[in-house]
Amino acid sequence: MMTTMRAWRTHKYGDRPSEVLQLDEVPIPEPDAGEVRVRVQAIPLNLNDIERINGGNMMVRPDLPYSPGMEVMGVVDACGAGTESWLDARVVAMPKGAIGGYAQYAICPAVSMFAMPDSIPLPDAAALYFPYHLAWLGLIDRAELQSGESVLIHAGAGGSGSAAIQLAKHLGARVFATAGSDAKVALCRELGADVAINYTTEDFAAIVLEATGGRGVNVVFDNVGESVMEASMNCTAYNGRYLMMGFASDKTVADEKFIVPRRVALGNFRLCGVLLSYQTPEAASFVKQMMGWNFAPDALGSSIASSIVNLVEQGALRPVVGEVVPFEMLPAAIEAMGDRKSIGRTIVQLW
Repeated sequence: MMTTMRAWRTHKYGDRPSEVLQLDEVPIPEPDAGEVRVRVQAIPLNLNDIERINGGNMMVRPDLPYSPGMEVMGVVDACGAGTESWLDARVVAMPKGAIGGYAQYAICPAVSMFAMPDSIPLPDAAALYFPYHLAWLGLIDRAELQSGESVLIHAGAGGSGSAAIQLAKHLGARVFATAGSDAKVALCRELGADVAINYTTEDFAAIVLEATGGRGVNVVFDNVGESVMEASMNCTAYNGRYLMMGFASDKTVADEKFIVPRRVALGNFRLCGVLLSYQTPEAASFVKQMMGWNFAPDALGSSIASSIVNLVEQGALRPVVGEVVPFEMLPAAIEAMGDRKSIGRTIVQLW
């Protein structure tokens, strides 16, 4: 029986993943109560993984060395107390502490794990968790997007952006999408965007305002942050909903005093925070008491997961996989993502 596994680990921080990540042989971990061990079949790469490589903005800074990787897909092969029903299940999951996914085995809390049926094959099965849950939490749970409304989706060719375009169109919305190259703009149109804008050569706010008769859009899906925020607020309609999905353009402002209250008041729109993190009611209550934060209930996560699977099986949604690479090519793949060379999701497939 195997007792060790291969894992890409960060021993010291640096800007180039291909120079920083080291392939180590480490002990296979064991799950504690409420956790499972996933034998990893595929690793979807995420922009936030890069911070675990370059030492950038992190809410919690793990002790070095450690394996980055905040999302995995695979089969449960060991269970801690209380999770026995998950044994042998095919799942998508967030590893414990949002690290540890760049390995052949990962420890994952059951509360952040969802079943993935055999009817959705790899690599598509690995591309569905984070982007579609984020899009759902933003567009449906927070914004309550309605048929006939309009939505501006930034970084439309990325993981959550491409998911949001499809979900918004499924809901009957008029979709404006931005992207950073002609090829990415073409993908946005292919996914259903009514208006696709190359933000490097065009003024997206001017285009949106002209196309909406000066009113602006009902919803802004902003996973870029600082570099597009002011212009996006300028084209948010009265009583619109501005979704703060992420901070890809400048993560350093994520924990700073950045939003000007009067700007929001003058805009007469709603500012909505969106975080992909599920907790049991007991854990969510504890965090609320200690920190004042709100986490989405695990029951909502399960409902969203089932809905997404059903829509994919019906052909209403499709995962957008730009590239599939072997485990050995992981550092080069995450480096390309950091250099904005990727489209859709990059999936590292182990077998």
